[in-house]
Amino acid sequence: MEKNISSEIIEQLFVQLKSGPAGLTTEQANDRFALQAKMEKLPGRYNRELKLFIRQFTNPLVLLLLIAVILSAVLGEVSDVIIIFFILVLTGIMGFLQELNAGRAVEKLRKLIEVKHMVLRDLQELELSTREIVPGDVIVFNAGDMIPADCRIIESNELHVNESTLTGESFPVEKKAGIVPEDTPLSKKHNCLWQGANIVSGTAKAVVVYSGSNTVFGSLTHSLEKEEETAFEKGIKSFGYFLLRITVILSLVILVSNLFFKKPIFDAILFSLALAIGMAPELLPAIMTFAMAAGAKRMLKKKVIVKTLSSIFNFGEVNVLCTDKTGTITEGSVGIKDVVDINGNANERIKRYTFLNAHFQQGFSNSIDQAILALNMDCNGYDKLDEIPYDFIRKRLTILVSEQGQPILITKGALPNVLEVCTFYEDADGFIQKLGNTTAEAIRDRFSGYAEEGLRVLGIACKSTMLRDISHADESDMVFMGFILLQDPIKESAVSSIAKLKELKVEVKIITGDNRYAAAHIARIIGIKSDLILTGDELNRISPEALLLRVRDAAIFAEIEPHQKERIIYALQKSKYTVAYIGDGINDVAAIHAADCGISTSNAVDIAKEAADFVLLEKDLGVLADGVIEGRKSFMNSMKYIFITTGATFGNMFSIAAASVFLPFLPMLPKQILLNNFISDLPFLTIASDNVDQEELKVPGKWNIKLIQHFMVVFGLHSSVFDFLTFWVLYSYFKLSGSAFQTGWFIESVITELVILFIVRTKKPFFKSRPGKMLLWSCIFACVITIYLPFSPFADLLGLKIEHAAQALAIAGILVLYVITGDILKLLFFKYSKFSNEPKKWQKAGI
Repeated sequence: MEKNISSEIIEQLFVQLKSGPAGLTTEQANDRFALQAKMEKLPGRYNRELKLFIRQFTNPLVLLLLIAVILSAVLGEVSDVIIIFFILVLTGIMGFLQELNAGRAVEKLRKLIEVKHMVLRDLQELELSTREIVPGDVIVFNAGDMIPADCRIIESNELHVNESTLTGESFPVEKKAGIVPEDTPLSKKHNCLWQGANIVSGTAKAVVVYSGSNTVFGSLTHSLEKEEETAFEKGIKSFGYFLLRITVILSLVILVSNLFFKKPIFDAILFSLALAIGMAPELLPAIMTFAMAAGAKRMLKKKVIVKTLSSIFNFGEVNVLCTDKTGTITEGSVGIKDVVDINGNANERIKRYTFLNAHFQQGFSNSIDQAILALNMDCNGYDKLDEIPYDFIRKRLTILVSEQGQPILITKGALPNVLEVCTFYEDADGFIQKLGNTTAEAIRDRFSGYAEEGLRVLGIACKSTMLRDISHADESDMVFMGFILLQDPIKESAVSSIAKLKELKVEVKIITGDNRYAAAHIARIIGIKSDLILTGDELNRISPEALLLRVRDAAIFAEIEPHQKERIIYALQKSKYTVAYIGDGINDVAAIHAADCGISTSNAVDIAKEAADFVLLEKDLGVLADGVIEGRKSFMNSMKYIFITTGATFGNMFSIAAASVFLPFLPMLPKQILLNNFISDLPFLTIASDNVDQEELKVPGKWNIKLIQHFMVVFGLHSSVFDFLTFWVLYSYFKLSGSAFQTGWFIESVITELVILFIVRTKKPFFKSRPGKMLLWSCIFACVITIYLPFSPFADLLGLKIEHAAQALAIAGILVLYVITGDILKLLFFKYSKFSNEPKKWQKAGI
């Protein structure tokens, strides 16, 4: 039955949902969950994995080859058909297994950080995941919570919600219980909460009316799920199109040339298609996915959870890290040092008011209030009447309590924000005095003194009133009482972690809402040097053009508002930095989303975790430095496949194509080309586990399509020179043709693709860099198979045979010469190429 979500009386809505203020029973919820899963028709694991398997064979080139193979079978070439079909199936299975394992690994990682919601079931509060929420559930919301379904508010207190994902409105909107006509625009329905929005401040209790695909957000899922591509993803796509163009053009030229020289039409078609598949890096998606998943597993061991696989490569590119100081640089275990009056003397009455404010607040749990609660004072005789929850605009939290029947307003928060609502102060003798400019300046001076000692300082104020409920307007004409002094020790690992990040060429910048004095004090201790401290007020006065220069020089941004964090991130990005931002609060969400690498923590608010690409199991810069190294390893290893594909593979296939025009027979049969491609791809399945030179890890990686093209030309020509040398030795010197020639060329082609891996995987001489064990043994295995095939029982089927021993020795000599010259060429390439004059470009290329 269709329910009127906003216009129905709440009691009637409960009747329709067969629920109530206490929520559902477990039995009711289980029945509804089963019905919901059935109606959603969510694909099971079997269906998802079957689609993944089928996708491996939907490449247009593969489909064309299969058609040609079928036509060839009609003409009687059954053995060739079986062999080609078998190789294609094996290649598809390899890709499927790689992506399957990677996908399962990502699923496990995401379950570790699944967003939970507080739901009433069986008269108890339970933490449940979004997918377990069903219509009729009653959810308790606090600041920072994601909204998992379309809900109707039962009750609320100073509730403000960010609905920008649905309405585009960037400012939070106020929400409260009530009745709103159903034809009211979605953005004006103040009594409803929509899936995909998040709680900015306040508290609420709401009943779920629609969940899953029945929500407003669910109907927009397809458009909202389209995320912007990362720089690396764009680079991969560009690279793929680049190779595809070359492949198609070359294959068509070869096909036309072979037909011009009146070679059999089906042989020419099969040869051209096999050549196209041999050049196309069909395992690229699988190898990239597996490399990223392997990197995610390694990062998990370093206590970093990867939410978005492709963001691993962005992590490898990071050269600026922006962080708050609380919990990353400091311990995050805030403790009360003292609560003092206007003259700096300890005061029990002010301490009690501080405790009452923290004890009765219900906005959201935070480290400061938890530290205050450790005072463990007696609250007998006090009753809570009302509350104005903390928000990041006011930066205050106000509680209305009854003290022996007398209502008292108690406000605590950032000192400037508390001081701005005070017109009086309480002196050392407990008398209330008018707050003049001289006293206000003295308060600020004392505040600065405490901050310079490294303390976090809050203000506290109060006033007597006759009100029984309060609003923002009542935060006025208050009496300033004193200072709450908090201490958060610096982590022992902070100095070494920042030094480690500096070694990795990652600059650390502090962005904090704290005052400039406290921020500067922390920076000095941990070794962050900056002659420039940029404050929020200064930021508002700076033009966008000037900001691009100031953000480069400033390492400390203090007294920063939440919306200003995002502006700083964008300015750094426009200054050609790759930026990571770490945060765990509602005020960090925009910056997390804007950063190239958004990072949150496992204990962060839901919306922060949802916006992040990475979630740290420990909020520590040391963990982050380890994550950067793992991101760079994944980047470097993936780039190795790119460079080998563009170098040896392109060179070999170009040589085959050229030779097919001039030789009276095909230099390699279609099945041999596919087998060559299959065997040479085997070691790449282990490339994710390869070692990376320490020198490479010290510099951020960077996708550089121009460098790849440059490399392809140089090493492709080098490979082709040795291919033509092989042709001359086999055809002109040994007078070989047919199977004997094809076998020699097959062995040389496969092994050159295997050995080039050991040359390209390092910038150093290849014998000075130790490859990973799995990579080494897989290459040896592929090499043994290649040499064994001409002597195996399958030799005749594959068209392979060795004519005499001299042929094998000549090929061995060519291979040795290839390795020596290839390694020398590599060293010269990095020393004398045009990129050597711009070291930052090629050093960041990731090869």
